[in-house]
Amino acid sequence: MRVACVGGGPGGLFLATLIKRDRPESEVVVFERNRPDDTFGFGVVFSDATLGAIDAADPVLSEALEKHGRHWDEIEVRVHGARERVGGMGMAAVVRKTLLTLLQERARAEGVTMRFQHEINDPAELDGFDLVVACDGANSRFRQIFADDFGPAAEVAAAKFIWFGTTYMFDGLTFVHEDGPHGVFAAHAYPISDSLSTFIVETDASSWAAAGLDAFDPATPPGVSDEKTKAYLERLFHDQLDGHLLVGNNSRWANFATRKARSWRRGNWALLGDAAHTAHFSVGSGTKMAMEDAVALAQALAETPHDVPAALELYERRRRPQVEKIQNSARPSLSWWEHFGRYVRSFDDPVQFAFHFLTRSIPRAKLAVRDRHYAERVDRWWRERHGAPPLDTPFRGLPGRRVTATGAALVGDDGTEIPMAPFTGLSSASGVWIDAPDSEADLPQVLAQVRASVGASLVGVRGGTPLTRVLVAEEARLAHGLPAAIVGPYDDDTATTLLLSGRADLVGVAE
Repeated sequence: MRVACVGGGPGGLFLATLIKRDRPESEVVVFERNRPDDTFGFGVVFSDATLGAIDAADPVLSEALEKHGRHWDEIEVRVHGARERVGGMGMAAVVRKTLLTLLQERARAEGVTMRFQHEINDPAELDGFDLVVACDGANSRFRQIFADDFGPAAEVAAAKFIWFGTTYMFDGLTFVHEDGPHGVFAAHAYPISDSLSTFIVETDASSWAAAGLDAFDPATPPGVSDEKTKAYLERLFHDQLDGHLLVGNNSRWANFATRKARSWRRGNWALLGDAAHTAHFSVGSGTKMAMEDAVALAQALAETPHDVPAALELYERRRRPQVEKIQNSARPSLSWWEHFGRYVRSFDDPVQFAFHFLTRSIPRAKLAVRDRHYAERVDRWWRERHGAPPLDTPFRGLPGRRVTATGAALVGDDGTEIPMAPFTGLSSASGVWIDAPDSEADLPQVLAQVRASVGASLVGVRGGTPLTRVLVAEEARLAHGLPAAIVGPYDDDTATTLLLSGRADLVGVAE
């Protein structure tokens, strides 16, 4: 069997190694357009809880993290001069170049042929291979060449991000928020060695433009970093970095694209890693996902050794649901980063801001499993301000924050009612129902209804999805100062999370 892996990143190298190990008689070739020691970016980070499948196939990743990486248990959120920390978040990171070197050594030891500085310009060059795997990254050339078969699609985020390193040593995964003269900028940072940390900065398009960071020519050849942005961010984050400098490596602004494909296969071709799918870096590790893809594809080939199309069908059928689960869990996190400037300015208490951030994808109970003391501290914070637990805190004559939603009212446990009426576009002193959309693409017209409801006693949000309901409620609460009730199939834990995080004032269930 002859196998070609187009792309020498972690996914391609790992797949090549696994296939060659399973089938020593096979010819396995990795084609990589760059040199062996070329790499863009800085570090790759992994959750302790997600390495099982990769370790079972080959412990190369765990060995790299143990011998060359940095490990931590806490996440830190820095905002408004305070630092909030939560434990139970076991993670580790390693320099990307180090991981690639170890994967290259593993592949070479198994007998994989690696052809560096070899770019495949014509798919016909690979006609002699029994299996071709396109693992050439998020901007995959072959996904586009065979677009009719793969059916690629992408959702491009509005926020801008740029990837740097820094010589400042963070203790672990740290989120730093700075409200500067041109807008709010935030950094995702984590240590990757004894002398370097990754430092990814995000901001919104208006802040980016106001700071004059839109002048860099994107046509500049790869490898050149945006020096104006580097200098600006070094000034902005000077105190957070104790004066340490940033380190560039092809560092330039981009918009994150969540990529999907209708199919990951065509004949004897397959997509793997970022070429097939991406998930926002605040939740999903592209490297981890690519290496898990490699494990799944190698297993499928081992189970159907004489039928490549059947193996590719098995690979996609097993792996796609796992990837879609990660992408779905990444969506609320990506949305949070699309609006984080609003949250920084709306939540002036660091405790609530940090809790809002940490619960963007998980409810309070799961957070409490990881760090019970942290969850209890947030509970105390609420009780000190309201004199009761969240669900039992009175609100506008209601005995608690749990209500039943009828068409005409929100009803408390004791029968107290807040009158509600459907949105008509006319001013109303009663509560107003707003129907959340099923898609984020339809949010603008619904948010316009919220703006038109200023003067109402309360906005009740129903329908839509869990994410769109929250975004509509936050528009009411944070942008217009209107109390908001969210109606949905929420258990007590989710309801408590919505209240503690400031996403809602009341949580209801339909009658």
